[in-house]
Amino acid sequence: MDISSLLPQFGSLLEMIAAFVVALSVIVAVHEYGHYIVGRWCGIKADVFSLGFGPVLLSRVDRHGTRWQLAALPFGGYVKFRGDADPASAGKDGAAISELSPSELRQTMHGAPLWARAATVLAGPVFNFILSILIFGAVLMVQGRVAEPLTISALPPLPYEELTLEPGDQVLAIDGQELPAFSEREAFRDMLDALPHERVLPYAVLRAGEETIVRGPYPIPPRVAQLSPKSAAYEIDMEVGDMILAVNGREIAAFDEIKEIVEASEGARLQLEVWREGEILEFVLAPRRVDEPQPDGGFKTEWRIGIAGGYAFEPATATLGPVQAAGAGVTAMTGVITNSLSGLYHMVTGAISSCNMSGPIGIAQVSGAMASQGVDSFIWFIAVLSTAVGLLNLFPIPVLDGGHLMFYGYEAVRGKPPSDGALRVFMSIGLTLILALMGFALLNDVLC
Repeated sequence: MDISSLLPQFGSLLEMIAAFVVALSVIVAVHEYGHYIVGRWCGIKADVFSLGFGPVLLSRVDRHGTRWQLAALPFGGYVKFRGDADPASAGKDGAAISELSPSELRQTMHGAPLWARAATVLAGPVFNFILSILIFGAVLMVQGRVAEPLTISALPPLPYEELTLEPGDQVLAIDGQELPAFSEREAFRDMLDALPHERVLPYAVLRAGEETIVRGPYPIPPRVAQLSPKSAAYEIDMEVGDMILAVNGREIAAFDEIKEIVEASEGARLQLEVWREGEILEFVLAPRRVDEPQPDGGFKTEWRIGIAGGYAFEPATATLGPVQAAGAGVTAMTGVITNSLSGLYHMVTGAISSCNMSGPIGIAQVSGAMASQGVDSFIWFIAVLSTAVGLLNLFPIPVLDGGHLMFYGYEAVRGKPPSDGALRVFMSIGLTLILALMGFALLNDVLC
């Protein structure tokens, strides 16, 4: 057996693991730092801030008495506050607490006021949401919004001859259809729908101050602009930038034609003729059923191969201001939360497949796939995952932050916390639920 044949797969595995560790480390570090810094602001001292578990590789003690450490297993992290029996803050170290003075007891999670404990616990998920908003906003700020009037910024390589559309051209009309403002999305889409499905169309453009007719590509060609991880197209090694010329021998000019063929296939295998950097490649794949979120909050099951289209050109953009970018970041984050909750509800009710839930293997695969598609895709994925981690931690399950907040709510109503015995029982139940959920998700990674 030639061991060299295994090297590409081994390299891909290492890249996948590295991407997963980086993404998880960033998210966990921000989450735990939220607990730590807000706890410190509230007068609660932390004994340990650990990134990772297991044997300690590096550590130092700061002037506040907190030991910052890097551990050998980089799959999580924790903050151990003064007086905690364990890193999960699941109980108190009775022996240590009994020796503390009243002022020292105030510096523990168990002796601090209710508001301070609640703020400290809530800070972890909140910091995850803040990280997501900052990343979403920063990416959208860099990308900008399409400038008006629509002007060509760049053209990617295309397999069409005699294209005379050039960067700097201001588009006035396509195939005689006057171009509406790009911001008028519905009117712009109606104009595109009215265009004939031809690979090359006449464009009326303003060039150097003069109106002229040039030859340009169909605005949304059958070009792979995005590739979904774990999809049929991804698993046969299609790439962003691939141009699909034909499906089952039928020539294709518009991305919508691919969508129509795939949806009508009902899962039957499709043969694709693909242009990639001057080469013609042949691919065979079978569409898969995918549960897609809808604007009304529901889901619709469709046949998909895992690609998304985009414009045949890069439009010139205008930079978003900080306030606009922050607003767009909040919108993107709330969209992730809404889709996640909707997906969970529809899985529980059986409306969509439970295979939509991924475990650590699936998340690691997506991490590697997004990293392979570029830094911007990977950073965007970190923001999505950070939102998901923040949301998950708010679920009212003992062991999670939401479980602690639930106990604090009980304490606020009753005037006293649950007994230590009750807490131990609830924590055991919560841990069992989390382990069962992780096992179920891991099973999905293997079987789905």
